[in-house]
Amino acid sequence: MTRPADFDDQNTREVIVVGGGIAGLSAAIYLGRAQRDVLVVDSGHSMAKWEPVVQNYLGFPNGVGGEELLENGRTQARRYEARIVRDRIGSVSTRKSVFILKGRRKTYRTKRLLLATGIFHLPPEIPGVKECLGHSMFFCKDCDGYRVRGKRIAIVGANNEAVEYALGMLDYSACVIIATNGNRARWDRQHARWLKEYEIPVARKRIRDVVHRKRKIQALEFASGDVVKTDYLFTTRGDIFYNQLAKKLGAKIDPDGQIKVDQCMRTTVPGLYAAGCVTPANCQMIIAAGQGATAAQAINRDLFEESLASHTLRRAREHQLRNRRTVPEVSKTKPKLRKK
Repeated sequence: MTRPADFDDQNTREVIVVGGGIAGLSAAIYLGRAQRDVLVVDSGHSMAKWEPVVQNYLGFPNGVGGEELLENGRTQARRYEARIVRDRIGSVSTRKSVFILKGRRKTYRTKRLLLATGIFHLPPEIPGVKECLGHSMFFCKDCDGYRVRGKRIAIVGANNEAVEYALGMLDYSACVIIATNGNRARWDRQHARWLKEYEIPVARKRIRDVVHRKRKIQALEFASGDVVKTDYLFTTRGDIFYNQLAKKLGAKIDPDGQIKVDQCMRTTVPGLYAAGCVTPANCQMIIAAGQGATAAQAINRDLFEESLASHTLRRAREHQLRNRRTVPEVSKTKPKLRKK
């Protein structure tokens, strides 16, 4: 689809994507290939960059680093003329169906806005644990359960989710414990019965330190003086959803803080879309990429329908009719085939 020659309206972009992670870059690739005027505003804080090896992304049988995946995505998006700028959006408003985004560096305007702002996983407040993030301390059993098969696993948490994590990890290892880190257990009676039924031990004292070497956890040291040998740590402390821009625009947010979207990644605000981990999707990179593509296709379709209704496509067609060949040549003879 050809971009309208007269589109530029006080530097208003056709589409702006806020977030340069997996979902945002996937959307930019699709929109660029649809020849849309797309700008990605990237704060540089995608959670993907903290993944040293992603083992479940299609097409990388030996795994791929999160930073490498992001860099490849940026290169691919730029190949299709998507522009990527480094900035952080602080506020957003609307004026006559145009979104106005104020960043630290400049102000941006667009008629279609995609929020791919993502989340932040809260690490447990335990000395020594941050150095192990992505190496021996994880947040997602779906992503990393396979890599910890047969190892000694501790789940840090004190709620129903922690119990379910521990139960789920039994598919990967026989040696699983829950560490409440000194917090009062908040799981319900059913989850308490499951802990007893499946004989999962619970360490209730505060964790004083994580013993590790070269980012590999070796043990948990408790305030009681006990040292429990541990290979991997999972946490269920919680996530922070970067939904502030959506809230400012009046989009509906679910009780967990995720932006509500339909099957085409549209929010409840016209012209506003969301994709990736800031939505209710399971927070997986490959799902985020798919959501970005889905949002891009919906945006492209909406822009196409708008161009028909507003006759901007007709104006672009008139430019073609004046300046380009629009009818293929007619001949009585077959063209000669070129020899290779």
